[in-house]
Amino acid sequence: MPRHIYACQEGCPVQSTLQIISGKWKAVILYHLFKDGVCHFGQLQSQIKDCSSRMLALQLNELEKDGVIHKTIFPVMPPKTEYRLTEFGKSLAPVIKSMAAWGNYYNQVIGQNKQLYVDDCRQVVDPS
Repeated sequence: MPRHIYACQEGCPVQSTLQIISGKWKAVILYHLFKDGVCHFGQLQSQIKDCSSRMLALQLNELEKDGVIHKTIFPVMPPKTEYRLTEFGKSLAPVIKSMAAWGNYYNQVIGQNKQLYVDDCRQVVDPS
């Protein structure tokens, strides 16, 4: 069930990927699930500090509906919830690993000199 419309031809593989991982926090959630294996809601909330609990719950629910993660609720008080990747979700490993590698590159090379990079881009776009 598509949630986003992208300007691609039908069957575009990038669009198909984005249908699953688009959303401000989904790729970050997936990164933590790949890194940790199993995560509790509170654990994800503490690792993704800028994500509200409501938004985290929404993103987790979408990932679950798309068959990417599996949610287990334990009948204890207070309720304990675990999230883990499904086999289908595990197939996203190359995508998330590539995003993490590029993010490390950005943080090391561009991030340290971000203002210089931004200034260079402005000169190219607006040479005045």
